[in-house]
Amino acid sequence: MNRLAALVIFCTVLATGCREPFNPDISPTDLSVLVVEGYLDTEGLPSTLRLSYTRNIQQDDAYTPGYPDAMVSLRSESGEEYPLTAMGAGEFEFAYDIPEHENYRLYISTNDGKSYTSELMKPILTPDIIDVGFERNEKGAEIYVTTKGDENADDFLWTYEEMYAFRPKIPSSYKYDTETGEIVIRKPDERTDLCYRGTVSSDLILETSSRFEDQFVFRQSIAQILQGDERLSVRYSILISQKALDTKASEFWEILRKNTDDLGSIFSPLPSNIGGNIKNDQNPEVPVVGYVSLGTVKQKRLYIDVREVAPWRAVVPDYNNCFIEPDTIRPIDYGSTFASGNFVPVVAIYPEDFPIPIGYQGAVRRCTDCTLRGTNVKPIFWED
Repeated sequence: MNRLAALVIFCTVLATGCREPFNPDISPTDLSVLVVEGYLDTEGLPSTLRLSYTRNIQQDDAYTPGYPDAMVSLRSESGEEYPLTAMGAGEFEFAYDIPEHENYRLYISTNDGKSYTSELMKPILTPDIIDVGFERNEKGAEIYVTTKGDENADDFLWTYEEMYAFRPKIPSSYKYDTETGEIVIRKPDERTDLCYRGTVSSDLILETSSRFEDQFVFRQSIAQILQGDERLSVRYSILISQKALDTKASEFWEILRKNTDDLGSIFSPLPSNIGGNIKNDQNPEVPVVGYVSLGTVKQKRLYIDVREVAPWRAVVPDYNNCFIEPDTIRPIDYGSTFASGNFVPVVAIYPEDFPIPIGYQGAVRRCTDCTLRGTNVKPIFWED
């Protein structure tokens, strides 16, 4: 799992002041500690379990992460088994609607002959998300969620996925046709003036509802988008997932959150020592990092249009020094100028009272082609 595996396994430094340096139990050469992470939804929503191996944070940039080949399954106390589907790169998909009154264990068998078993897990029913929204502030725009805990769900973990539409600095609907030698309008599937880009956030957002009156968590901050960020330059989407945790899981993720926030601090507790709810069957003393939870996942999606946050001027360093060349490219020079694709026709130049352009002004491709930084295929879920 990238979030956990990226944390420190070993660190030797000199400390100053009255604080003592932290000495981990694992030697720097032991890089085969299994890392497990997942929150498996019990109502059929596809969810992902991630397996990986820890590494030394001092590893050079050429390091290739290790992912174990394994067979993974969830098994109920009554004996019903639900195998997870291997997706590659240490990811396994769980997509079953299972009885929530039963207890379960997760079983992992790796290709090196080792096996691991989780503690007994009881599914937690996560309350619905009451509201998601955003508030314009002096920094930009803050996205929030509102929910309410109950006697069965007090601790919450929120994760989110983002997707946004964006345009290049200099949009163009033209291209050079190598077969005809003419400048033509791009087809819809060839467009380079509107693209989409997304990411899954690694932020760990935790809260305990019993800290608030009636367990009402009002406008919990999820993300702050700073003024000028490209994500709000056209249209933005965020899918927020809400997951209720038991007390042990909440404690685990809180320690991990502190490690994530303090990455690089010599006094942070290291993940090899925070354990989890997975044990090695052959030797319970062998460290395993990670926590698997089981329950319902509640989701809500929010869209923000640039008109809702205007004025909003995106600052994109990738588009620095982008401009339309003032010289008009004549038809005789189309091939020599545009055929390579590195220079793109942008503006048609028409003489007065004449319907046919006498040439085109252009710009370099990096300034006109958004597919260099994203995809022009609209996401299935996208709403305009």
